[in-house]
Amino acid sequence: MNDQDYVYDEETGEWMPAAELAVRHAEAERVEVRDAVGNILIDGDQVTLIKDLEVKGAGQTLRRGTLIKSIRLTGDTQEIDCKYDGIKGLVLRAEFVRKRT
Repeated sequence: MNDQDYVYDEETGEWMPAAELAVRHAEAERVEVRDAVGNILIDGDQVTLIKDLEVKGAGQTLRRGTLIKSIRLTGDTQEIDCKYDGIKGLVLRAEFVRKRT
């Protein structure tokens, strides 16, 4: 589709440019992930742990204050994918981290 094509939006009952409708659908599908204090997290953010967490399967505990760099959102409102030395596939709950500013 090019930008000059108009499509009918079932939700609003209006005709609108296809590009505008695509943007509306993308925004509706976007998941908003918030940290422990309510800050919105995005891909690439740095976060700090707010409590000690035992990592299942790794036999390791991540201490409060540990810096996690470059997070990725998973599409779940409470889970973030992280990389940390020595731990593969680390997924943390957003309620246990605080965004670094």
